Order: sequence, then structure tokens, then C-alpha cells
Amino acid sequence: MQIIAIGEILWDVFAAGELLGGAPLNFSVAAQRLGDSVALLTAVGEDARGNGALQRMAALGLATDFVQVSPERNTGTAVVTVDASGNASYVIERPAAFDEVQLDEALLARLAAIHPDWLYFGTLAQKEALNEANLNLLIENLPGIRCFYDMNLRDGHWNLELVRRLCERTTVMKLNETEAETLFQLNYPGEDYSLEQFCRAWSASYNIETICVTLGSEGCAIYTQGVFSQHSSFVVEVADTVGAGDSFAAAFLHTYSRGWPTPRQASFANALGALVASRPGATPDWTIEECLQLIERNKSPLH
Repeated sequence: MQIIAIGEILWDVFAAGELLGGAPLNFSVAAQRLGDSVALLTAVGEDARGNGALQRMAALGLATDFVQVSPERNTGTAVVTVDASGNASYVIERPAAFDEVQLDEALLARLAAIHPDWLYFGTLAQKEALNEANLNLLIENLPGIRCFYDMNLRDGHWNLELVRRLCERTTVMKLNETEAETLFQLNYPGEDYSLEQFCRAWSASYNIETICVTLGSEGCAIYTQGVFSQHSSFVVEVADTVGAGDSFAAAFLHTYSRGWPTPRQASFANALGALVASRPGATPDWTIEECLQLIERNKSPLH
């Protein structure tokens, strides 16, 4: 499977140091390890963090062919605070280099030559008008491309109208339960909320093929072909949740695109998300075999 991922690349700044992250990068690392091919379209600054990002990407096995270097903007950063439960919050400096991606005919032709099956994007980068314009240009110039929208709402970096526009482009959407309830209350004021009602209403409103909602330690819910189902997760000792949702997204898209039955999709994605949450940082080492072992130990339905 060929994927183009667009959006932010930034350094997650923890009290103990810095780790390269950003949802598109974290997703791309996981997708590559699963055997998919990813072209990450983003930008770094002409600075020490930018050089470090390119070196780290190479070490992670990611191609840097589509990473631009901006002389005008600094490489992105996100100051991360992790609470006692391992949940992370972020303060993201804008504008950053990833807000300066330039998309011309030559680059469009190079991306089209990949023959991508999916286009992955989130919300944060699209808050910048240039990035949203680039997204639309990609979709218009890649006939038949399917869009995976990994919502990832960050305070100060989204609004409802932007989310609505992105949903109109979406084939498959992934978000968390808090985001689902927030969007339901904003979009359908006065109506009684339930997760299933959100999925049914949102899918109908925006013609979205499949919606996947992560539920933290409770697993996930999937709405597809008119059927809503919930799937339990795996018990692990959480180190931090940074990158867990991005790895979940990569695993879900990997299995979804291959037509796995919904319970198998959920089981594999939940297992990889749990595995990443059990280790520090957004892109810790893991293997597919470890993921399968976690599933087997918990006797979840993989076959």
C-alpha cells in the first residue's frame, strides 16, 4: 500500500529531553514498520533541530525525499506535559516550518508517480490556510485517492468550520471519544448524545465510509456499513500515550485497506496502540511479532 502523509513534523519537548514527533511522522514510522510505503510531505527549518530531524528520520527508516527545508521558519516544537495517568498535553509554537510547505506542478507530478492509495492528514497543520490549500490541490490532482483523516484536535489549532471542510474530503476518519462528544454538541445542539448516535449522524452528514473512535483503555468503536461495534483493548502499564493513537491509526488503516474483518482490525490496532503506550516516546521500538503475541496472550480474535 502506498500512502502520502502530509502535515507537521516537530520535536516533542519533555522535561527530560526532546524526541522527534508530530502525528504524521509517528503514523509514517508505524506504517513503514507494518510494511506499507509512506511519502511524508512536510518541512523543517534551516536550523539544528531541522538537521536533527532529518537524521532521526533516516535512523527510523523514513525517506526524506519530500521533506522541505524552510529558511524562514524554525523547525516545529511541542512542549509536552504528561499527567499522572500518562496522558499528554501540548503547547505548540506556530507558525513553524511545516506551515511553509510549497507545492508546485513538479512536486505534484513526483507525488502522482508514486500512485498513492491513501492520503493521510490531520487537523493541526491544516489550520494554516496554505496547508489546507495544498491538501485540496493534492486531492484534486490525485484521481481516485482515498483520504484518511486522523483528527487529533489540539487546543488553539482547530475550529468547527475547518473540521467540517476536512470531513467533506474524508473516506475514513479516526478520532477519540472526547472529540466525538465535542463535535456532536457543536454540530447537533440540543440532541441527546451517544457515541453510536454521533457515528451515525456524522457519517451521514459528511458521507464518511468508516469512523473509528478510540476509547483509551477501553479500546475502540468502529462504525462501518451501518454497523456500530465496540472492541476492548489490552491491559498494559502505560509509560505515556504520546504516539499511541498515531500507531493505532497506522495499524487500523493497514488492516482496513486489506479488507480484514472489523474485529481483527480493532484487535490489531488496539494491540499496537497499547504496545506503544507501554513504552516511552512517540516512536519506540516494537515488532509485529510483539503485537501478535500481545493479542495471543489476551485471546483476542485475530482469526
